[in-house]
Amino acid sequence: MSILTVEHISKNFGALQAVDNVSFEINQGDIVGFLGKNGAGKTTLMRMITAFLAPSSGRIFIDGDDITKHSLTIRKKIGYLPENPPLYTNMTVLQYVKFAAEIKGVTAKKQAVQLAKVLEDCQLEQVKHKTISTLSKGYKQRVGIAQAIIHEPKLLILDEPTSGLDPMQVQQVLALINNQKEQRTVLLSTHTLPEIEKIAQRILMIKSGQLIIDQSLKTLLKGTDQQANIDSDNLVKGNINTADENSAKDENSQAQALTLEQIFFNHHQESAPLSSKKTIQTPIQTPNQNVSNY
Repeated sequence: MSILTVEHISKNFGALQAVDNVSFEINQGDIVGFLGKNGAGKTTLMRMITAFLAPSSGRIFIDGDDITKHSLTIRKKIGYLPENPPLYTNMTVLQYVKFAAEIKGVTAKKQAVQLAKVLEDCQLEQVKHKTISTLSKGYKQRVGIAQAIIHEPKLLILDEPTSGLDPMQVQQVLALINNQKEQRTVLLSTHTLPEIEKIAQRILMIKSGQLIIDQSLKTLLKGTDQQANIDSDNLVKGNINTADENSAKDENSQAQALTLEQIFFNHHQESAPLSSKKTIQTPIQTPNQNVSNY
């Protein structure tokens, strides 16, 4: 069952086209990684999905409801965590999550149950009486996720939820996100690509406002270099001479080991002239730098 349907969505800011004719569907229970460089259109598209921005053209449906006709109803079905969580740092964790429940329409009858559940799910029970300003960034991110799920949304949208966290905090937040798939659909944007490989089942990649990849993660990682698979068959059939055999084997091994990070760079590198010596495409070497720069 489709929870999110995006049909030919475009968004213009004057002469700038931030999103260009994007279409996709996300099914119930999926965790989908949404990738792209800074300025590619990710945040603009997520803001349109949350009804924060109106599209210039196209339609968006959340659980069957048209976002342009039922925006208030749709907002009750969406949980959203922007890159900078909207926290009132002078409140305690419990006060803030309770406040979020009230403004999102959780009835007084359900509040106690929902507060207890969310505090447990987000592992905030031990800090619920602490002022948010005193918490580590990892805990603040959990509080941000808590406010996003307190009203039991069907769709959870997370924009850079692990930005600035240390490795231990990253693992804790990823585990929390992964646990959400039993209860809701998750659309997750991040620049830290190895994180996506750990929890996403599907990848959307946007470049210059256009959707360039919409595939399952498993298929994407297996299908990155078809030429290498052809060379494997030729090795078996004896169609490659001995001098080229070791080279083909090495290149085939490298191709099969491609990561999401390498695929990302392959789709964003500048075009270069093809070598006349070989037709086998080899993966680029990933630069020894933090992918968050992209």
